[in-house]
Amino acid sequence: MDDAAEYQKLRRNMEGAQGSRTGQPGSNDGISTVVYSAEGEELTITCEAESESSGQRDQWSKGVEFLFSCIALSVGLGNVWRFPFIALENGGGAFLIPYVIVLLLIGRPVYYLEVIIGQFSSRGCIKAFDMAPIMKGIAYGQVYSTALATTYYACIMALTIRYLVASFSEELPWTYCLVEWGSSCVATGASAANDTSIVQGISSAELFFTQTVLREPETLEDGGLGTPSWDLVLCLLATWVIIGTVLSKGIRSSGKASYFLALFPYVIMFVLLIRAVTLPGAWRGIVYFLKPQWGQLLNPHVWYAAITQMFFSLAICFGTLVMYASFNDFNKNVHKDVIIITTIDSLTSILAGCIIFGILGNLAHETNTTDISQVVKGGAGLAFISYPEAIAKFKYLPQLFAVLFFFMLLVLGIGSNIGMASSVVNVVKDRFTHLPHWLLAVGASIIGFLCGLVYMTPGGQFILNLVDFYGCTFIALVLAIAELLAVGWIYGVKRICSDIEFMLNVKTSFYWRICWAIVAPGLMFLVLVYMLFSYEPLTYRGVQYPPAYYMAGWIIWGLGVLQLPFWALVTIFQQPGKTLGSKLRMAMQPTANWGPLQTQKFEAYILHRKREADFKSPRGGYLFDNIFG
Repeated sequence: MDDAAEYQKLRRNMEGAQGSRTGQPGSNDGISTVVYSAEGEELTITCEAESESSGQRDQWSKGVEFLFSCIALSVGLGNVWRFPFIALENGGGAFLIPYVIVLLLIGRPVYYLEVIIGQFSSRGCIKAFDMAPIMKGIAYGQVYSTALATTYYACIMALTIRYLVASFSEELPWTYCLVEWGSSCVATGASAANDTSIVQGISSAELFFTQTVLREPETLEDGGLGTPSWDLVLCLLATWVIIGTVLSKGIRSSGKASYFLALFPYVIMFVLLIRAVTLPGAWRGIVYFLKPQWGQLLNPHVWYAAITQMFFSLAICFGTLVMYASFNDFNKNVHKDVIIITTIDSLTSILAGCIIFGILGNLAHETNTTDISQVVKGGAGLAFISYPEAIAKFKYLPQLFAVLFFFMLLVLGIGSNIGMASSVVNVVKDRFTHLPHWLLAVGASIIGFLCGLVYMTPGGQFILNLVDFYGCTFIALVLAIAELLAVGWIYGVKRICSDIEFMLNVKTSFYWRICWAIVAPGLMFLVLVYMLFSYEPLTYRGVQYPPAYYMAGWIIWGLGVLQLPFWALVTIFQQPGKTLGSKLRMAMQPTANWGPLQTQKFEAYILHRKREADFKSPRGGYLFDNIFG
């Protein structure tokens, strides 16, 4: 029997008109049996099941909890911390226009796609790739990248707690200069706001961050990373205690917490915005941020920055959205939620940008600097330099506003980190169903704390920058392209649109279809090509790393990306076909139990698929039919 004949025989048995799932509800063996009947033949397939063998899965207590949880996940440090310094590094307004375009062509379509996949399958991100088993290495790589991001987001939260504690001081410690900082220090307190005697210098807020909090070296060549700072270690411990406590309560608890996590930050942000726009020189900075620079639309580096920022801002292509959506009601119409979330996320980024650039305009005014992009150094420290600058200039109760701001930043970090950590924990939970949830949460918190100690060293920000690039940004771009190819062309845009129609009873417009199939993967591929051709060794504050650190960075990247070919080979080998060709074809088809997790909906889905096969004939070639069929 040739490859094609053997393949067709295997597929006929699994694409039967009727199907049912049998198993032992509540069993922990992780195995289910699926029985299909087709053309008088019966095929019994034993396969890996979801952790909820009975077809039940935890759900949000209320549908609105999904909306607020996604807002808390997406609207976080990526907006308030990462977006402003990426915009600063890429010319302010030169970055904003590509960012909005990328939102419409990549961010929103991919967000909707991942939410649909999670809700339709009621599976975590690993199991969701039962739709295209050969590509499930994408999910493993995404979980790996998410775990790395979780460790360094916790580092940012630890720094936030350090500043939160310092905010209770009688005089904010970043508002005045210390003797050891030298004569170039510019005090940033309210009493120094009208001092124009200093021509140029470094703000006391920046020196407090780099010299007092981080004890940061100029390079890693001499003393290496150094030993962790005990005060930052305690702050990191407190961070993981908070995360672990929320994680241990499960999805229902985090859903209830999302109301506060999503809404509270906006109160403080609007207060800071009002203060920022009233500072001398603020409008100069805001205009620098909002004024379009149309010539920069042809600069591929700006597009690269916009696309990678979109991953962090919306939390797409990290597996977290699939996990959150898997707890939705099967028939929840998420289209409106996606529009709301992505719009709020982008408006929040712009709001945070206006605050930051208003403050930068004021700093440029005070230090007599003409180039706003050179006022402060970029990187993770921007949120711990520019925001404290604004707070320092409050004439009344600056300590109160400092406490509120850093508490807000902590809340944002918790919202983002809970989503990412939950994704990792639920992947382990789906695999080891017998382990109690609280034990997994505690274990993840302990591991996260131990891994995070490296960021608490004087050279920790060097490592954070390294992990951010090699472990998150670079991996996310490669795996995102692979994800869209897997869903759009292996599983097929046509079939995902059919699944949406079955689940929500709505037709999918050409906008979503074209973005999923061509625009999003095409733009990301072009950016990846540019990134590879223009690659230069990573630097932190203009300082290069020792060779060993670059090697470590490429190892981090390789461990994530190589998940794709590794699991592809494993999946091909596991297929029941007798020849390589039939195994490959089987590995590219959905598994036998792919579909809604609930048994009744799964049976209805099998009938839906058969009706489509009987009544819908292909239109045009495969390319046309996949997109418009």
